[in-house]
Amino acid sequence: MNNNTRRHFLKSLAALTAAGVAVGCSSANTLAQTTASQGKSVMGLRVPKMDIVRIGFIGVGERGSGHVKHYCHIDGVEITAICDTNEKVLDASIDYVVNKSLPRPARYSGSNYAYMEMLNRQDIDIVIISTPWAWHARMCVASMESGKHAFVEVPAATTVEECWQLVDTAERTQKNCMMMENVCYGRDELMVLNMVRQGLFGDLLHGEAAYIHELRWQMKEIEEKTGSWRTHWHTKMNGNLYPTHGLGPVSQYMNINRGDSFDYLSSTSSPALGRRAYAQREFPAQHARNKLNYIAGDMNTTVIKTKLGRSIMLQHDTTTPRPYSRHNYIQGTNGVFAGFPNRIALETVPPNIAENYAQRHQQAVAHWQANGRQGREPKPHSFHRWDEEMGPWQDEFDHPMWVKMGEEAQRNGGHGGMDFLMLWRMIYCLRNSEPLDQDVYDAAAWSVVMPLSADSVNDRSNSKDIPDFTRGVWKSAKPLGIIA
Repeated sequence: MNNNTRRHFLKSLAALTAAGVAVGCSSANTLAQTTASQGKSVMGLRVPKMDIVRIGFIGVGERGSGHVKHYCHIDGVEITAICDTNEKVLDASIDYVVNKSLPRPARYSGSNYAYMEMLNRQDIDIVIISTPWAWHARMCVASMESGKHAFVEVPAATTVEECWQLVDTAERTQKNCMMMENVCYGRDELMVLNMVRQGLFGDLLHGEAAYIHELRWQMKEIEEKTGSWRTHWHTKMNGNLYPTHGLGPVSQYMNINRGDSFDYLSSTSSPALGRRAYAQREFPAQHARNKLNYIAGDMNTTVIKTKLGRSIMLQHDTTTPRPYSRHNYIQGTNGVFAGFPNRIALETVPPNIAENYAQRHQQAVAHWQANGRQGREPKPHSFHRWDEEMGPWQDEFDHPMWVKMGEEAQRNGGHGGMDFLMLWRMIYCLRNSEPLDQDVYDAAAWSVVMPLSADSVNDRSNSKDIPDFTRGVWKSAKPLGIIA
């Protein structure tokens, strides 16, 4: 780094460190939009083509190790360096790369700030960050300040201040800062995005998103792994602690930051009972887990209003015993799609689907007649009943990217292939000078729900304004297209 860049970095790091100390505190006094950009908008940012994308990894304990493995199977990639404070997992990832007959990556460890030494290298183009949440924003800023593009696990930031830090740094350095929301690359989510773009649901009105995933078992991870640090967030903040998995796809359906924008939210939480009860049941009375004060409500429900008047209901529950769900619900004037399980109901259906409905109805009537007209006569399909047979819809509306890469993505794995497809797509964009599908404005808007929901809960669910991180560019930005 030159002296000017280093000064910017040290100033940014100091600000982020101060923000990190305040994690869990109210952000009510920090909602004011930055008055002027320090650079220019990175909406639709294209960077020069990269023949080979040289990667440095920060954090390879859980998610990061999977990213290393996937990148060993993607063309046009060179894994230059890997950093982790845990030498066991660090060496495991390095050994995996070497065992694939690829060059040995440089190794960085020894302290929480060993990544800073790695960032001094000039042979790294992008940095993949898979560390505990509190480190995400500061590591992104450091990566961009050192001249590298930042790709970070969810959420990208945990405070309003950090969100603005990401935006300001990206605009000043003209570097990408993408939050790796893998769910945006799931087959179902891509299919629904394609449906929305083709106008299948009419004018959009309402969406529902969630992260409902029972994770109490992570409380038993005491010294290492995700539960060793994630458990403590339930003692710091009462709000939606993990908003982006369900919210990302719904935001893309609604063109958030690209034709529409979040306006404000209101949030409420249930009592916080489940984790305390689990600790009492699973740990000795004097165990540290029984000495924590769990304040995050078991179920948080947040309602977001957009500038165009649409509504989004967003939920978070990682505590109660119930099946997994992200909702993935989108309602328009012509009908609705809902996930978990997938189902659809439309008033006007496409011709090929209408023909399929007619065939299925004829078959059902024939079966009813062949069985002596037992039971009620099958009725033609209508929007009053869910259609849960997704095969015809997939045949008609699977996203072109899934048609092209879905088989390979599923073969390589990672949450049904979404992880591999996301990483492949990132490299494709960088090697072809294409804008990324997600940018720093998405990272900030989707992540900021975390602190603002807590502010709302603490303020009797009164609404909280959501900053416009695009500074008005959303009004003219082009929606995310359907690419092949």
